[in-house]
Amino acid sequence: MTPPLEFSHVGFFVTDLDKMRDFYSRVLGFPITDEGLLGTQRLTFLSRNPKEHHQVVLVEGRPGTLPFNVINQISFRAKNITDLRTHYHALEKEPDVSELVAVTHGIAVSLYCNDPEGNRIEIFVDCPWYVEQPLRVEIDINLPEQEILDGICTLIQDHPTYRPLADWSEQLALRLDSAD
Repeated sequence: MTPPLEFSHVGFFVTDLDKMRDFYSRVLGFPITDEGLLGTQRLTFLSRNPKEHHQVVLVEGRPGTLPFNVINQISFRAKNITDLRTHYHALEKEPDVSELVAVTHGIAVSLYCNDPEGNRIEIFVDCPWYVEQPLRVEIDINLPEQEILDGICTLIQDHPTYRPLADWSEQLALRLDSAD
């Protein structure tokens, strides 16, 4: 039996630590919990969870000439669509943010953008349904919350894999229990 694991934090190399620290602390609201040197590399630790010393670690030293970014995305859960909309409008105003878009995956309402160094960020809210992935449809985040949710439900309700998220979660829990 494999002992259980829970995701805790992500650390990644950055080219401009000061710019990235500003983005993650000022724009995404992650307080700095610690900063310092490890050898010659500067590190910044950030967290929005009082039970986690850090959820994000920014580490100086990423070469500026990398031809490809190996990070697909870094995802953050928001409390509700109103908060998601607030993040959207804050990100719109940031000159170093690119490719900002609001989408639904049927299972979530998500914002995507690139941070100042091109790392893709997702901020999302879960929906109360499951539908097979991948699914991605752009939405208007400025619509009223109920209109957004009604539109998503209409989009996915006839899909053969559509069901309440609680049912899907229960089935996944059974699969995970049987795998151990």
